[in-house]
Amino acid sequence: MKRLLPLLFFVPVLFLFTRCHRAPYAETNKQYRDSAHRFAREIERNPAGQTMATAQPWVGAVNFNLRKPNIVVLHHTAQGGCDTTLRTFTLQRTQVSAHYVVCREGVVHHMLNDYLRAWHAGAGRWGNIQDVNSSSIGIEIDNNGVEPFSEAQLAATLQLLDTLRRKYAIPAANFIGHADVAPTRKNDPSVLFPWKRFADAGYGLWWSDTTNVQVPTGFNAIDALRIIGYDVRDSSAVFATFRRKYLGREAKGTLDADEQKVLYTLYRKFLQ
Repeated sequence: MKRLLPLLFFVPVLFLFTRCHRAPYAETNKQYRDSAHRFAREIERNPAGQTMATAQPWVGAVNFNLRKPNIVVLHHTAQGGCDTTLRTFTLQRTQVSAHYVVCREGVVHHMLNDYLRAWHAGAGRWGNIQDVNSSSIGIEIDNNGVEPFSEAQLAATLQLLDTLRRKYAIPAANFIGHADVAPTRKNDPSVLFPWKRFADAGYGLWWSDTTNVQVPTGFNAIDALRIIGYDVRDSSAVFATFRRKYLGREAKGTLDADEQKVLYTLYRKFLQ
């Protein structure tokens, strides 16, 4: 019996250690599954939803499917690493989440089903869309906002975007950054993100050579930015966002003649 007592103490400790070590998110994964099942049960209980129909009996349409995302929003995490971001997205009090997290070494965490609505974009708009979360996929790239992105995570992000583009037929112009939808609040995925490389691969649009470009008389930069998709109510914030993304620099003020040429070539691509 004396030999057995240490063993009886050791076994539950080992069990708890192994459980914590191998499945640190077991409890939050259960919360995820419970929530997903709750949504499914709600549809099953009331497939018609809350309607104002007066006709009886109810007649259900047979031609439908799941809503699908049409926008991809790229972020940088601005946190201490992937582990910190994963924890942030598994704490209810933070009220934030994303569908994917791409770590520095290229590991991709798929945290939320693409058909579910993540809480990543916050208040913002893109074109006529005022609830970006409801029509988008959010991708968080592990980066503090002041350092270069690693080649491994850029390659992994490109591969992920290829999968999403093929699966949901997302147009090139709808691969955007968080700052695009919230220029007054956000600057991610930072001035160091290689947007041209991604645009060349088909994820976003890019401007053309401006050597012989003549900007027409009366060209309105604010109208051009609005047509591209920006919320232009704060023009200074939008000018700063445009420079950060398309010119790779941080600056304020109205656009100069050369910058207007860049905007003009980009604007024409959005009209095509």
